[in-house]
Amino acid sequence: MLIGCHVSIAGGIENAPQRAADLGCEVFQIFSRSPQGGKAKEITPEIAEQFKTQCAKLGLQEWVIHTPYYINFASANNRIYHGSINVVRDELERGSKIGAKYVMTHLGSFKDLGKDNGMPKLIDGLDRMLDGYAGSTQFCIEIAAGAGHVIGASFEEVAEIINHKKLKKYDIGVCFDTQHAFGSGYDLRTAKTVKATFDEFDATIGLDKLKLSHCNDSMVELGSNKDRHEHIGKGHIGLDGFKAIATEPRLQHINFYLETKHDAVEEDIAIMKSLRP
Repeated sequence: MLIGCHVSIAGGIENAPQRAADLGCEVFQIFSRSPQGGKAKEITPEIAEQFKTQCAKLGLQEWVIHTPYYINFASANNRIYHGSINVVRDELERGSKIGAKYVMTHLGSFKDLGKDNGMPKLIDGLDRMLDGYAGSTQFCIEIAAGAGHVIGASFEEVAEIINHKKLKKYDIGVCFDTQHAFGSGYDLRTAKTVKATFDEFDATIGLDKLKLSHCNDSMVELGSNKDRHEHIGKGHIGLDGFKAIATEPRLQHINFYLETKHDAVEEDIAIMKSLRP
């Protein structure tokens, strides 16, 4: 279990590894482009080589990419829908250039079309996005916090998507998020509830599909269906919960990425390292 956080690519993607190392990261997450939109800066062979050389020099062992915020594979707006297909595929190609292990994304919302009409569009969009992809970076779906009609807030819905007959061949992974899962009603406050949550994850999705986890305490209470990150031990999951997560035997090979505010993320990284067995 390696610990890190999300870091900025300000000034160029090649600056991210040093920022990660300065915070005490063993692994790190980035946006490879602006999360709000706009054209992505090209990753040239020289930039990719510089990035990977820095990671090796600094002893960083894994890095991953989070897609932009505007992704919606179930949008009624075809510009957003087709843009989501193209951007996430591009992120996978960009990830392969820099040796990123995973690209994870939120899938969007069924608010435009409803689930009955939105799910077939989502499945078709993911199929188009992954068709012919031969890169080294694996695609993962992130557990969502359950607000509104957001897609992927339940283990059942994530399983329905990754096991769909059109998508099963792509070996889609899952990114767990402690706060999102807690917000969606999965209790992580004690060793007993952590075990129960991952028993349910295993029975519904399969722990073989769990590839990485975002590590965030929660400003909101269990089942609040809100996405509100808090520093480790300062929220409703609490230190006991994170101790249980860090020592859960089935999670020892999973790397954890903090997405807490940078005013105290260095302290959060140190706390998570201290909780490991």
